[in-house]
Amino acid sequence: MTTSKSLKIRSFDEGKIEQFKNVFINENRGKPIVLLRFQDIKSLSFIDFLQIIPIKISELYPGAESHYSYYCYGDKKNLLIGVAPIQTNGSNGFLNFDSLLGRFREISIKNGSMNFDFGIARTQCNYISYVDEIFHELEVSSFKNLQDNLIRWSWTYLNRVNDYFAGEKADAVIQPIIHYNHKAHTYSMKGGEVFVGGEAYAGYADLIRDIPHDQDLNRIELLILEKLTMCCNGAPGLLKFNISPQTLIDTFDTDEKVTRFHNLLLNQNLNPALIRMELIEKPYEETDITLKSVCKRFWNFGISFAADDFGVKSQSHQIVLDLGEMIKEFKLDPISFKFKANQDLTKFLDNLAFIDYCRRLSDNREAIITAEALEDIDSLDFLITHQVYYFQTNLFCKKISVEEYKEIFMDMQDLPEEIVNRILSSEELLCRLKEKGNIFKLAKELELVS
Repeated sequence: MTTSKSLKIRSFDEGKIEQFKNVFINENRGKPIVLLRFQDIKSLSFIDFLQIIPIKISELYPGAESHYSYYCYGDKKNLLIGVAPIQTNGSNGFLNFDSLLGRFREISIKNGSMNFDFGIARTQCNYISYVDEIFHELEVSSFKNLQDNLIRWSWTYLNRVNDYFAGEKADAVIQPIIHYNHKAHTYSMKGGEVFVGGEAYAGYADLIRDIPHDQDLNRIELLILEKLTMCCNGAPGLLKFNISPQTLIDTFDTDEKVTRFHNLLLNQNLNPALIRMELIEKPYEETDITLKSVCKRFWNFGISFAADDFGVKSQSHQIVLDLGEMIKEFKLDPISFKFKANQDLTKFLDNLAFIDYCRRLSDNREAIITAEALEDIDSLDFLITHQVYYFQTNLFCKKISVEEYKEIFMDMQDLPEEIVNRILSSEELLCRLKEKGNIFKLAKELELVS
């Protein structure tokens, strides 16, 4: 391996492709990286071509050549140049190499100075994936758009997704979890469920629409998990992250990967004992690796699990039985408590039986029951009467940015029950609550609390 100080290019000898991959990827974990693939370089020497690429990239932004490191492997027939930012501070995503290299190629062909084919690949060099997994993403994409402008420009548009993963901004939102203390008769925020959201994307569905159909959704889910984890740097309280059972099985198939996730939590000043993976209700298949064995790896680090869309006939129910004490939370869908006795007595009694069953399961493993999408005070009273004390609902607080969550966490504590009931029992105050989106802030605005 040789290094050119003037060009900031590290060149790897023939046959050292594994060294090239390992150095390029391991030196740039947590950064957005780009692989430039050039083939059939004509009418220009190899060294001259290597010198001109950083110069062309610097034309994007003044001084760009001093902000990027370059890794080179190959020859004029097949040249790979890895590009990575030297610093991640202030990163807003990827530079747009596509249009620049496209114009450079067209001009070079027209004036007869040179000719070459090129393909560009970009990905977030995430912490958990292995070197070969990350390089595979780069290799496949760079080959795919090597001679296909349609795909190349499609990926240019999809910089929006890549920029979301690569950007330094904490672009995520939290749906707060509110706990009712039945002894003190107060409500407090205890944590929240973390979602994609903010300036870049309104939510998960919005992001997924920007993902090509041929992409590995397991990797996308992993990148989302890492992004949201980093967005939560230093956040207090219990933090919940959604993940599908299949992604959990396929992605965290070794102890090393779970250890990497654990280390990522520690590096982000997060307590693993306050991290909960919410297993969303999606079909999954097990082969040699079982969901239980993977979850056990997380459990060994203190990370617990929640069963989402929990129902007796759902696959989540089987997960609950399989994972046992690792399940520390049951999510109650509104269908489990919306029926009143005077509306449909049979469904009402079924709900009572189901909630009682959930409570027994939760008691067996010291778990909590969380009611979602609560809409009125009658349902709130009903659930509290039946010992459901955790709520994740817009009735108390809408989704808020991670930054706001950190700022107001201590202010959203110990709101007296009588004040909550007063607000939720008034049509006028309910309208104001809907506008305000936070019952704690409204109570302060109304001077009901100091």
